[in-house]
Amino acid sequence: MKKWECVVCGFIYDETEGLPDEGIEPGTAWNDVPEDWVCPDCGVGKDDFEMVEI
Repeated sequence: MKKWECVVCGFIYDETEGLPDEGIEPGTAWNDVPEDWVCPDCGVGKDDFEMVEI
């Protein structure tokens, strides 16, 4: 499982945790997140996220 960070606002998407409030179950890989999903903090798309090692 990996973590992805929004390069605009710093929001972290953690594949282990998912985003259950947005219908993305825990364990959902980044590639399986819908292409039209946007950052819940700033509204940018998946193209503005980078994988990070924490």
